[in-house]
Amino acid sequence: MAKIPVQFRLNGSDRAAFVDAPETLLNTLRRGLGDFSPKYGCGQGTCGVCSVLVDGEPQLSCLTLAVACEGRHVETAAGLADGPNLHPLQAAFMDHFAAQCGFCTPGMLTAARVLLAKNPSPSRDDVIEAISGNICRCTGYEPIVAAILAAASAPGARRA
Repeated sequence: MAKIPVQFRLNGSDRAAFVDAPETLLNTLRRGLGDFSPKYGCGQGTCGVCSVLVDGEPQLSCLTLAVACEGRHVETAAGLADGPNLHPLQAAFMDHFAAQCGFCTPGMLTAARVLLAKNPSPSRDDVIEAISGNICRCTGYEPIVAAILAAASAPGARRA
């Protein structure tokens, strides 16, 4: 099978890869481009650990074909930090021990990022709704909710 070239902007940098037609964005990010922040969980779009933003909208990268991202902007949790400076969401996750095993963290950060971009002052119920598509097996969700609420009041929490 011939490889297909695909180019897109990943976390602010132009990237290119050769992919098989049915290759998922998740596989391209992890195996082809070395961005290991989106995780492989269920492979069926139900756990949320592979969540990324495509043109600012949340997508499950395990269900999104890489070729569908041609010319688009893809953002992963790895793109949150500004060099050594953590994004306020990342700092709040650390401060509230919201990343116990860390497996769900990239998906939770992505969901929180979308929430804060749309609603800079979310309620607890807003946060719970926003992360409802993400499964966490460690925290019981309370530290995650607390971290997102704390980050909402932090300067710079809504930056892209």
